[in-house]
Amino acid sequence: MITSILILALVTAQRLGELVLARRNTARLMAQGGVETGAAHYPLIVALHGAWLAGLFLLAWDRPVNWSWMGLFVVLQLGRVWVIASLGARWTTRIITVPGETLVRRGPYRFVSHPNYVVVAAEIAVLPMAFGLSGFAVVFTVLNAAVLAIRIGAEAGALRGPSGVSKD
Repeated sequence: MITSILILALVTAQRLGELVLARRNTARLMAQGGVETGAAHYPLIVALHGAWLAGLFLLAWDRPVNWSWMGLFVVLQLGRVWVIASLGARWTTRIITVPGETLVRRGPYRFVSHPNYVVVAAEIAVLPMAFGLSGFAVVFTVLNAAVLAIRIGAEAGALRGPSGVSKD
């Protein structure tokens, strides 16, 4: 029980820390002339992730931990750090483009167009599995896929810019 609560508290602290970093980076990007795209769907993302964490606290706080799944979750956290480090000051939870900037092509962006979404999608499935909550994992994976369909479309449009041509 204590282990489950500790894991969930650490994940929550990580996400809150990322929100602080994202807010700082967003302010910096906007000060550089950044333009936000997809602001209308952002509350949906926040609600989904908030419900996912709240649901895990409600259902998993007293469950045993499957350490194989937890090991995979830790590997995903390394992927999350790689994504954030690769984008540096350009990483944010919002879609912000700065006119004249080119796409990042380092780190995992050399291999995958949206590595952050790959990591997030896997996390949403894997952490509940670490607590034996397969139904919860399926429900939130499906909900996340629906939100990502909206998000990736908005991001792709923003990265193409007003001319409809990719900025790379």
